[in-house]
Amino acid sequence: MKTSTLLRIAAVLMFLYFAGHTSGAPWTPGEGPPDIAVVNAMKSDHFPVIGVSRSYWDFYFGFGLVISVMQLLQAVVLWQLGTLAKTDAARLRPIIAVFCASLVINAILGWMYFFVIPIVMALLAAICLLLAFVSARRTAA
Repeated sequence: MKTSTLLRIAAVLMFLYFAGHTSGAPWTPGEGPPDIAVVNAMKSDHFPVIGVSRSYWDFYFGFGLVISVMQLLQAVVLWQLGTLAKTDAARLRPIIAVFCASLVINAILGWMYFFVIPIVMALLAAICLLLAFVSARRTAA
């Protein structure tokens, strides 16, 4: 398969990963009284951080949004790399390798702290990128 096609597939997978992650906002699966108590505690405990007052909820929710933005950025950059790969795929290998490594680490962290869906999404995109990395060595398309 062509490097450009593999990069575009990885881009689509990252967009789906972004959409799934973002649709889960505010990322709090529990709805029972103990779960609600934890969320309320996260929202109510404010503390100073570099001159502003923040809560654990601010960090939790804010980092969730940051992750969504970064996943969308990955999807856009991978799509653009797919275009660049049509003319000089071999030069993209270092960038492809970095994206692939980050997604493997993402899958490991997903296994350690989350659940199967983020693991699968990260691994599928990483596999596409690994194949794109190999393909980019052989051909410029």
